[in-house]
Amino acid sequence: MPHDEKFVVQGGYRLAGTLDVAGNKNEALPALSACLLTSAPVTLHNVPLIGDVLVMADVLRGIGARVSPRPDNPHTWQIQSTHVQADELDHALFRKLRASITLAAPLLYRCGKVTIPIPGGDKIGKRRIDTHLLALQEMGATVYEEEDRYLLTCRDGLRGADLWLDEASVTGTENIVMAAACARGTTTIYNAACEPHVQQLCHLLTHMGAQIEGIGTNRLVVHGVPQLGGTDHTIGPDYIEAGSFIGLAAATHSALTIRNVPCAPYRMIIKAFAKLGIEVEQVGADIVIPAHQSRTIVHDFRGAIPKIESAPWPGVPADLMSILLVTATQCQGTILFHEKLFESRLFFTDRLVDMGARVILCDPHRAIVQGPTQLHGQYLTSPDIRAGVALLIAALCAKGESVIDNIYMIDRGYEHIDQRLAALGARITRVTA
Repeated sequence: MPHDEKFVVQGGYRLAGTLDVAGNKNEALPALSACLLTSAPVTLHNVPLIGDVLVMADVLRGIGARVSPRPDNPHTWQIQSTHVQADELDHALFRKLRASITLAAPLLYRCGKVTIPIPGGDKIGKRRIDTHLLALQEMGATVYEEEDRYLLTCRDGLRGADLWLDEASVTGTENIVMAAACARGTTTIYNAACEPHVQQLCHLLTHMGAQIEGIGTNRLVVHGVPQLGGTDHTIGPDYIEAGSFIGLAAATHSALTIRNVPCAPYRMIIKAFAKLGIEVEQVGADIVIPAHQSRTIVHDFRGAIPKIESAPWPGVPADLMSILLVTATQCQGTILFHEKLFESRLFFTDRLVDMGARVILCDPHRAIVQGPTQLHGQYLTSPDIRAGVALLIAALCAKGESVIDNIYMIDRGYEHIDQRLAALGARITRVTA
């Protein structure tokens, strides 16, 4: 994807219409890694055509896997990894993705060794990979630390272990489950992450022949099997994208319908928006956001200032904190945001202040927002995927024209976002710098 494109946005227009949610980015990436655990073909449906997924596909092709989108449906891919070579891993591509770390366990299983650079991804704070490495060591891997990479070896294959993760890492849990699926013996994982995309990865692995107990809980028991086979698997809808669209509708006073999304993964997200005076209706399989909302922040008991704080599943997802914060600038009242997971997530708020928002960044983890405020168009730069979309929402509800640079960051996580928003009535144009 080009890195020199910008969005030119004319703000202040209400949107209307229906949106379909793309496949979950955070499920698709480890699912592609899991395809390396077998030489049999695996077919993935509802694959989102976004920057990060396309890069992961190139990484897989580079190590010998065949990644074949179906000619009549580019969102359906068949992956076959008959012969893979860890020595062919493209380190430059690897560094573009945080989720590339989930390749460690499959390549260690298939090749017995792998050299992995420190993974990339959004610059939202420290993102340690110790959980991955410590667990793989307990399962029999040897880890050699070099200046900017790690060499992992496992001469005799991985073995089951009793693991207590030092943090409920999502990608850590995904890597360890994949390692355990074909390890000798049984692996018990305590303090496992429980996010929907972790659950979906476990379901994919069981369809491939893995034996996993406790899916959806923080204690997973994985009985290793000699080998896995092929299967068909459908990537679930991206609940972070759906939450982004709820924020878009609320901030721009628009009526939108989000189609075919199950309610369960959205319950805490809906509760968070309710604190901002935003009501969401479930109509059959669809989520409906009416244009007419109170947009009045709901005080806690005794009139206390409310707080929205991020937390591991089933708490408010950290990836939605930027979108919720922008929405709050258009709501009546005062609210505190507490981003507990990443110390650089809220740094984008200085752009909102330049647009006229009343935001006080108390420290790297906390920000106070008072609204509503009339935002004004500005020249903006997207710092990461979620802050980029938050700034795009701000531009759509601002008065005047905004230009958003570095939109490659947005394209990494949102498929054809400009075309989809234009179909709803947004005045947005993609231009080459």
